[in-house]
Amino acid sequence: MTQFRTLPPFGGDQRAVAEVLRGAMDGKTNNTGSFTLASGGASSTTINDERIGYDSVILLIPTSIASSTRYFPYGQFQDNNDQSITSTTTAYPMTFATTDYSEGVSITSSSRLTVAYSGLYNLQFSSQFSNTDSQIQDINIWFRKNGTNIAASNSKFSITERHGSTDGGLIAALNFFVPLQKNEYIEIVWQASNISVSMQAIPASTSPTIPSTPSVIATLQHVSSNGYTTDTFCDPYVSAKSKGSAVFSHPANSISGRTYDYIVVG
Repeated sequence: MTQFRTLPPFGGDQRAVAEVLRGAMDGKTNNTGSFTLASGGASSTTINDERIGYDSVILLIPTSIASSTRYFPYGQFQDNNDQSITSTTTAYPMTFATTDYSEGVSITSSSRLTVAYSGLYNLQFSSQFSNTDSQIQDINIWFRKNGTNIAASNSKFSITERHGSTDGGLIAALNFFVPLQKNEYIEIVWQASNISVSMQAIPASTSPTIPSTPSVIATLQHVSSNGYTTDTFCDPYVSAKSKGSAVFSHPANSISGRTYDYIVVG
């Protein structure tokens, strides 16, 4: 905090007044400072500054890439194992064993895409199905939120029968918008008309070189926080003020070096 010359409470001589006024015109005022956002998962940062009052307005300016970059929740997950069923009257959640990318979205209990921040999310997935039966079989795929089926979320697919020595195959792919609050989760659930149907992971092959095929790939991406609670990713905001201090609330922060300059007005 740089201190510039000030005047006594009841003013000063003409020279002092002129010096202070010229300094103010040049932007040299005593109402600026800087701070670093608390990290380690902290969700608030307190600054102490005797110039802050109950009615002060505090303006923030990011001064590092870390503080000027907005981080939105996202996750990409896949599974490289076959997923089979033992009953045609049971619903099976698709499971995931590998996390490709994750920021505020994680897999819990193998099948639950769980969010750390509230908002509207876009869920997209593709799943590789196989049918060893000689008849066409059907698959139903829908979504569950916190263990409860989401209304009007089902899609029905028909998978071709086995022909010659080749199993029937199908890629099922969908995307779906879903509102989620902090710590809520969504699952992708499926049911088949015959236990001959499975989700199949296919190894990499050669001639030509072809990458392996996961049994399922899913992404969950934050779309908007509008209309949802403020625990989503957002810039720090003043949640409390008192004489000489202010509290900035923000999402749980694990990123170091998020620095800001501020201006106190009033």
